[in-house]
Amino acid sequence: MNKQDLNIKELIRIFDKSGMTKLKITEGDFCIDMRKEAASQAFISEMPQIVSQTHQAAVKIQEESAESPKSNLPTFKSPMVGTFYKAPSPGAEAFVKIGSVVRKGQPIAIVEAMKIMNEIDAEFDCRIVDILVEDGQPVEFDMPLFSVEKL
Repeated sequence: MNKQDLNIKELIRIFDKSGMTKLKITEGDFCIDMRKEAASQAFISEMPQIVSQTHQAAVKIQEESAESPKSNLPTFKSPMVGTFYKAPSPGAEAFVKIGSVVRKGQPIAIVEAMKIMNEIDAEFDCRIVDILVEDGQPVEFDMPLFSVEKL
């Protein structure tokens, strides 16, 4: 058994334990394509309803934030669809609060997308005037998250 055989067996073991259903790796002339049985039909049939409810909640939040009297202020917007979190982990202190002064590049929130935590950084030096979404709420791409005052 050579080293490549061991690496392939390790890859298969990791794939079997993961939530992935397909994996294809191509490198030069080498190609490996792995597939698992699809998720249960009950889960698949519930997905459109779950996506629809999440989308409706995000649209409602976006409409409410658009009606904010502070809407003429600059905003930091979500770079993706996902779930908004104010803190790096449950029970931890929020990245920012209303009135916080932040510097360009400083983390201000997290948007979770597909089980990946994506830090959202300040685009410029500013003061947080308002937090436009609630912790744990779904957000849409380009949805305002924070109203800010440039410094």
